[in-house]
Amino acid sequence: MLDTFLDRTIAPGYGKLGLVLRRRLPGWPADPPRMDGQVVMVTGAASGIGLAAAQGFASLGATVLAVARNEQRAKDAEKALSGDVRGVACDVSSVAALRELAEGVERLDVLVNNAGVMPGERSRSVDDVELTFATHVLGPFVLIQALAPVLEANAPARVINVTSGGMYTQALRPGDLMSEQDEYNPKTFYARSKRAEVVVTEQLATRLAGTGIVVHSMHPGWADTAGIQHAMPVFRKVAGPILRSDAEGADTIVWLGGAAEPLQSTGKLWMDRAMRPTHYRFGASPDGVEAREELWKLCERLASAV
Repeated sequence: MLDTFLDRTIAPGYGKLGLVLRRRLPGWPADPPRMDGQVVMVTGAASGIGLAAAQGFASLGATVLAVARNEQRAKDAEKALSGDVRGVACDVSSVAALRELAEGVERLDVLVNNAGVMPGERSRSVDDVELTFATHVLGPFVLIQALAPVLEANAPARVINVTSGGMYTQALRPGDLMSEQDEYNPKTFYARSKRAEVVVTEQLATRLAGTGIVVHSMHPGWADTAGIQHAMPVFRKVAGPILRSDAEGADTIVWLGGAAEPLQSTGKLWMDRAMRPTHYRFGASPDGVEAREELWKLCERLASAV
């Protein structure tokens, strides 16, 4: 009951206090075991939660492919991390770059789609797709399917898509899934794309059922990331004392990647090592079947256009 109260009241549950209290509750899941011999790919691994997640997996003995958007950031990630880590450069908003990345992977046990953007003005990917959608929705859609044969060969395997609590405020927008008709707003577009990412996670989980690949999404709560620092300075100033560290935000990513419990289900949303609802009563309404199908067809069309 306390865990549910923390989740529904947002501020205490999403902040540092929520994680501290949950860790003290009976039934807090055990830490994941060693992952020696396993290979983990983490996108957006050059800083923030991605860097912390990469270090978490490396500390468990896994070989980590730390993906960053260019060669310099990939090298920086490799230098910043200890363990068996290899920095890899890839523009995860580019369909062609993602397919090239997948072609070079011979073994993979865990894929973490963590890369995120919140540009200050409307931007487009190299494929002429709205950038937040290309990074948070189309990118994971393409990479998961491109890597599915490798993941299946090492089943049981896991995919973890990192979303945001902001997605509770937004629903899919049929007829305008990439918000092309709206005036650009960084935080709104970010939240909309994260809602779409959760829906695509559920759809991929259904389509990959029976392959030995489980697909989950998670949100880290309120962490003091670069995105918060640069795009939401007022929020950071007010909420600063309760914001989580990068490692605290990454805790559930590493747990989902290594613990036994997440293999018992697929297509779920998690925070602080527990399943969470995808909608709140006071948030956006659940998305209809037609909107969800439209999203899948849009991703298929954009992926096949390159």
